[in-house]
Amino acid sequence: MHILPQLRELERRFGDALLVIGVHAGKFSAERITANIRQAVMRLEVDHPVVNDRQFRIWQAHAVRAWPTLVLIDPFGRQVGARPGEVSADFLTPILENVLRRAEEAGPLTRRPLPLRPERAVEPDRPLAFPAGVLAAEDGSLFIADTNHHRIIWAKIAGDGRRAEVLALIGSGEAGLRDGDFHGAAFRRPHGLALAGDQLFVADTDNHAVRRVDLSAREVRTIAGTGEQAGFRAGGGAARRTALNSPWGLTVHGGALYIAMAGAHQIWRLELAAEQVHPFAGSGAEGITDGPPASAALAQPSAITSDGRTLYFVDAESSSVRRLDPRSGEVGTLAGTGLFDFGDQDGIGEEARLQHPQGIAWHAGRLYVADTYNNKVRVVDPAARRVETLRWEPNDGLYEPGGISSAAGRLYIADTNHHLIRMVDLARGRLETLDIAGL
Repeated sequence: MHILPQLRELERRFGDALLVIGVHAGKFSAERITANIRQAVMRLEVDHPVVNDRQFRIWQAHAVRAWPTLVLIDPFGRQVGARPGEVSADFLTPILENVLRRAEEAGPLTRRPLPLRPERAVEPDRPLAFPAGVLAAEDGSLFIADTNHHRIIWAKIAGDGRRAEVLALIGSGEAGLRDGDFHGAAFRRPHGLALAGDQLFVADTDNHAVRRVDLSAREVRTIAGTGEQAGFRAGGGAARRTALNSPWGLTVHGGALYIAMAGAHQIWRLELAAEQVHPFAGSGAEGITDGPPASAALAQPSAITSDGRTLYFVDAESSSVRRLDPRSGEVGTLAGTGLFDFGDQDGIGEEARLQHPQGIAWHAGRLYVADTYNNKVRVVDPAARRVETLRWEPNDGLYEPGGISSAAGRLYIADTNHHLIRMVDLARGRLETLDIAGL
């Protein structure tokens, strides 16, 4: 996600002299299925060709060792460079200019576009587009991060929990970073949501920012982030002058906003009154190591929740469920064992296996986890560390659910790749699609 904007900028600068080809060598088994890759290409709005390298043949041919890696092929078909990690368009521009200059000196360089274009799946207009976040409140309020429509939906749930009516659309629907009223404000692929009174907080992921929506004044304001991606192991400071790195999930606890900072492999804390933000837990190294905040290792934390005493979060890349003491910053693990340990298995502690979970919600002594790549909801007993699969009738499936929330004995699930919000009545054990009127 971080490298795509840089590649788009290079394509803009070099035009048909440069062709970008994405080679997708999926770590998770769900990522190796072409249909799932197609969904990701549409969700991330990738406009260059992508090949499914499910057996890692291209990966091995170019001696790749890390995600992401950029390999540069010159006009004569020779590999002239490779660079692992995230790099900027400005860094790569002089390198490409040098390769092109040498190619032109060696002979005429053909700038006609190659007959290689990405497969195009025409998506119909939908009321929702890859919704990644959902938040239900006990008063019946419902908020949806309509991610690829770059907006937030504010709705009211009917008494039976099966229907909702739109109260307001927050955001213009055009991607951007702009404060203002509900109609003029702009988001860029928002994800996680948190609520405190009449203040809604939004993880504006692709803007690398946190936004606050004043529901009474009907205004949107940026409260953290500069709009630029922070560098590795960035520090904190004044919230609006501190760069963030892909904030994904949010929760309010003790007057502070805790941020699952997926791009930094850390949990950050935003002091709302003081308007200061800083890393709270995680060294910045990617891994699954418990312990004090400075030495703990996290792996793409994607959602965070609270039971009023303890914070709980999911680490997508280690397929784990973690806990965090908000007083000491001590990190522990409830389920999950390693960056490459994943699967679909119930059990206790190290026995259990999940696959790239991206959502978590606390309800009545249990944690409900959107087990994204397993297309399931898992139930975690934090005391016993027991992980079970939530069953329901009818046996309808989810498709890479990204967010989950609870209220009034029900779960609300952002069924991301189905472009729907689903509801599970926990007492009846039924899964239904939420009917949203006025959308």
